[in-house]
Amino acid sequence: MNDTFIKAYQDQLEAAKKAFSANGVPAFEVPPAMREVAEKGLAACRENYDKLKASAEQVNAAIEDSCTTASKGLSTFNVKMLEALQANMNSSFDYFNALLSSKTLAEAVELSTSHARKQFETVSTQAKDLSALAQKVAADTSEPLKNTVEKAARPAA
Repeated sequence: MNDTFIKAYQDQLEAAKKAFSANGVPAFEVPPAMREVAEKGLAACRENYDKLKASAEQVNAAIEDSCTTASKGLSTFNVKMLEALQANMNSSFDYFNALLSSKTLAEAVELSTSHARKQFETVSTQAKDLSALAQKVAADTSEPLKNTVEKAARPAA
């Protein structure tokens, strides 16, 4: 609870007291035992609010960290993807250039077979690298949230 809320609550109590005493209704005095219970309840409410606020701030910070990490990871992934695309395009242009300069059909077939094998290996390697990078980005992105949840669960256990 913030101090503004408490001040507003106290102002409302004072206004109620004045309204009742102005209309001929005798002032009502809260018994000390009830006042003590109310004050304890208010203190507990304030403490719970502070805990909730601190937890919410921790979660917000973790979400911000996750978003920042995801953005950086996605940027790195996109760069790797574009590098792979450029390498594959260059390989295709080199293949077509060599194919056009081949002298015989047997040479063209050998060139095509060799290029297909090489491209299959290259694309397989690129796919493994991109998959590993995507898994790393996912793990790094979820790490701040995972840590925050673990910290929040520890005191409760």
